[in-house]
Amino acid sequence: QVQLVESGGGSVQAGGSLRLSCAASGFSVDRECMGWFRQAPGKGREGVALLTGGGTAVYADSVKGRFTISRDNARNTLYLQLNSLNPADTAMYYCAADSRWYCSLRREDYRLWGQGTQVTVSS
Repeated sequence: QVQLVESGGGSVQAGGSLRLSCAASGFSVDRECMGWFRQAPGKGREGVALLTGGGTAVYADSVKGRFTISRDNARNTLYLQLNSLNPADTAMYYCAADSRWYCSLRREDYRLWGQGTQVTVSS
């Protein structure tokens, strides 16, 4: 099975933290472009962070300094650490993968998507 399964979402107070996990099956996370995206009600799906097969991380300006993307190759799992959360971070968060010659935060550049995990931040 080639799939991605997210977990770790939940409801937190502003200023709190969460760690999201994305368990991959059927491929190795260190050989793909791996990305985290989010979508709030009524809005498009936007790129949050990506990690290249070579280990380079790229972040959207809105989360830089607060979120950290990482992976555990032994567990074949991608992570997103969310710190200093605010209500604007409330969204469904999705893990995605692709194997293009380059990596980007464009939704249309990713072929494989997980089902998503909900993050809700209250003030």
